[in-house]
Amino acid sequence: MQLNESIKMTFPNKLEYSFIVQSFVREIAKMIGFTGDELEQIDIAIEESVSNVMVHASDEENPTFDIICEKISGGIKITIKEMGIPFDPEHIKKYELSKVLDDLSTSGLGIYLIQKVMDELSFHNLGPQGKETIMIKYLPDADKGTDLPEIATGIKAPGVIAEKIEYDVRGLDEHEAIEVSRCAYKTHGYTFFDDHIYYPERLVKMNRTSEMISAVAVTKDNVFMGHAALLYQYHEDTIAELTFVFVNVEYRGQGALNRLVDYLFQVPKKRELRGIYAYAVTNHIFTQKSMIKFQINDCGILLATSPASWKFKGISGEGSQRISVALGFKYMMPPVSYNLFVPEHHKEMVSKLYQNLGATHSYIVPSRDSLEFDSPVSVINSGVNELEGCAEIFIASYGTDVRQQLRKILQGFCVQHTAAINLFLKLKDPLTFWLTAEFEKMGFFFAGILPESSIGDALVLQYLNNVSLDYDKILLVSDVAKELLTYIKAHDPNIID
Repeated sequence: MQLNESIKMTFPNKLEYSFIVQSFVREIAKMIGFTGDELEQIDIAIEESVSNVMVHASDEENPTFDIICEKISGGIKITIKEMGIPFDPEHIKKYELSKVLDDLSTSGLGIYLIQKVMDELSFHNLGPQGKETIMIKYLPDADKGTDLPEIATGIKAPGVIAEKIEYDVRGLDEHEAIEVSRCAYKTHGYTFFDDHIYYPERLVKMNRTSEMISAVAVTKDNVFMGHAALLYQYHEDTIAELTFVFVNVEYRGQGALNRLVDYLFQVPKKRELRGIYAYAVTNHIFTQKSMIKFQINDCGILLATSPASWKFKGISGEGSQRISVALGFKYMMPPVSYNLFVPEHHKEMVSKLYQNLGATHSYIVPSRDSLEFDSPVSVINSGVNELEGCAEIFIASYGTDVRQQLRKILQGFCVQHTAAINLFLKLKDPLTFWLTAEFEKMGFFFAGILPESSIGDALVLQYLNNVSLDYDKILLVSDVAKELLTYIKAHDPNIID
């Protein structure tokens, strides 16, 4: 774009168009030269300002609003014009962190956030022409010139803090839930497959009911730094996922991640916790190294579970194929020795994986009499994450209809274009010994184990639905994970020699 060149677009005054508005401004900002964190900050400002327009100015008489993006000396000027009711910005209540959950929507929060991420912000009533919001963002180290209009200056986003600071790690205070959601967005965008993290009211409820245990890092002045959580995925679970781990960029390098995870390991639990599991992406090795440091050891690899667009901000990685994850597990109680009915052809690998976790079991070959079913109807629980293109199937008990039921569920997921389907089989059930081979004839193949799952210790199989996968692009750290990937590839029916 040329200096002072501008582009205007008119949008409907409807919330469902907010993402399109953000995309439009983002592309213009990229053309001007913005990248990385600056783009994310512009996203936040547009989200807040446009949502304010849509919520407070949408009526039948004012069905649209305009956004004008202009390249100025050293940056971008964004103007939002709309015909909503006039207001006086001088009378907007200054936002202060509230200790009462019901006050989270207090007037002034949106303006506070815009001021934090943009360099300049102003409001103008235009009489019969409505009103406008003007935001300016400068490129890093840009020459801002002297020909810009005089506009009230906001607060620049902080840079990385180099010196070590003192801070506390503790449980979540309910009024901090909004800061958790903001931090999740700033560090990961909207790429978390579990969208609970973007709804502060859900985080509060889940912590109240012990479905989630949140830990936060805060400075001595109670400034939010970062978050980590243990999440019980299912009501009957006695294991929890280590997830939603992120630290605001200015506080990276302070050791907060380690302290957050240590706190979650040690804090007293209201629910039984036999173990912790975690997923580490394989398009880079950083999260895997963290899991090894926390002694969350490899026990499975789930292929192509996330779209290629799933990224950590600030961490480069291979983005040409769907992302696979390494599944790790850590016992939080001494492991119990079980009699497990592991299929004979997978027994050696399963034994190695349990050894890697520090558990020993007896592997039993059942008699042919165990092929009898106790019920005509199987109990199968399944669910799909449409955004991720990934599904899970848990067979809680086998009935004579298990093959038919499983085929029907699998077909349904394939019709929905679900890319990866994970199947969990009960290792304490002798029928798993016999039926695994039958399921593998359907296209499922070995993926690993998951101890103490909602159905007990589980054998994990996987089905890929027309997924193009290059195994050489899967990056792994531990020798166990590398050996496991070789084993999985050898059993993957999608491999064509």
